[in-house]
Amino acid sequence: MKYLRFILLLFFCGPALAQTTIRQDPAIKQMVDEVSSSNIETIIRKLVSFKSRHTLADTTSKITGVGAARNWIKAEYERYAADSHGRMTVKFDTSTQPKGERVNTPVKLKNVLAILKGTDPRDTRIYIISGHYDSRISDIMDPNGDEPGANDDASGTAVSMELARVMSKHSFPATIIFMAVAGEEQGLLGSAHVAKRAKAENWNIDAMLNNDIVGNSHGMETDLKDNRSVRIFSEGVPTIDSRNEKNIASLIALGGENDSPSRELSRYIKEIGERYVDQLDVKLIYRRDRYLRGGDHTPFQQEGFTAVRITEMNEDYTRQHQTIRTENGVNYGDLPDYVDFNYVQKVARMNLSVLANLASAPPEPQKVGMVTSGLTNRTQLKWDAPANGKKPAGYYVLMRETISPYWEKKFYVTDTKADLAYSKDNYFFAVQSVDGEGHESLPVYPKPVK
Repeated sequence: MKYLRFILLLFFCGPALAQTTIRQDPAIKQMVDEVSSSNIETIIRKLVSFKSRHTLADTTSKITGVGAARNWIKAEYERYAADSHGRMTVKFDTSTQPKGERVNTPVKLKNVLAILKGTDPRDTRIYIISGHYDSRISDIMDPNGDEPGANDDASGTAVSMELARVMSKHSFPATIIFMAVAGEEQGLLGSAHVAKRAKAENWNIDAMLNNDIVGNSHGMETDLKDNRSVRIFSEGVPTIDSRNEKNIASLIALGGENDSPSRELSRYIKEIGERYVDQLDVKLIYRRDRYLRGGDHTPFQQEGFTAVRITEMNEDYTRQHQTIRTENGVNYGDLPDYVDFNYVQKVARMNLSVLANLASAPPEPQKVGMVTSGLTNRTQLKWDAPANGKKPAGYYVLMRETISPYWEKKFYVTDTKADLAYSKDNYFFAVQSVDGEGHESLPVYPKPVK
């Protein structure tokens, strides 16, 4: 509690630098350090050993094909669950995909979900980390080739699995779901099923982290070698709001097109990830995904949930969606020998620090409002304490200049209101809950109130 008695004013020498906070939770730091590159390599090589994890590949063999792969993933999650003292349960999320554009015959899909139940019965928040375990080669409809998919996306699946191994031994007030989804290459099929189910069943998903292609540190063509940078893709206009003219008009009026829930999540990932992981530079990419491309976070955004994509900084397209071959002296194929396992470890540690802090923090403040009852050069904010879950020790009011991509200052208050000597005309603001140990909720952008 002692450090919360201070007002945190974080200053920077330029807009390109994000805020840093020196305080770390020792328990979370210990979990971060436990994430193992050796374990990650073992998982990736095991997934590659199934030969083809194509959505339409064999499901009857016990040693090859997509069926054997998903059964092994489930068994591994169950092995990790043994350390959870009954808190983690593992199950298949099953659906039947009818014949379609990339599915030439009806197929049964099985996502694998390892659910680490939160310890606070009043806290309904859910955090999801996901990678897709299916793979493909040059011909997207060929299920019988050697389709290793080491980076795309055994790397993301390994992140989810390694975090389940480490975090299953710990408890958190909120629930965490470690997910490996099917059918991504055939059209985001597995993630779409989970997202629709979550919407229908009113899951309270606070954030979804999609890790897809997180194992390469060398850029094709550019010859850039970068094992410290990782990209976070986040949408500006929320997909669900884009269908509503009233919401778009409000967004334009408030200048909030850069403060969607997904953008706030991406800023949070940068601050927390760089706080806990050395030699890490989190790059915020203000797009839903790579240019004209999509991923498993997209169906969650379409259902109104906060979700981002996490991806390596420099992609190598000789490793993605490629039949294994040598052509004009160039080796093609997504093989494990081209994966930088230490880099995947770094990305996994970033994910863990974010999930552990979010799942330990109090829920976000509610009804965060910017008071607009009179003309003033000050800024007045008010909000309600979260109705359920852990009670906050206090709140941070965040502030940044309108041209800054990152929050630049934090003001600590114990009340559910704040009156600041900064004009709302010239700055953006948000509010987040914080507990006595310094775990912070996601920031909430205010709406105008009288």
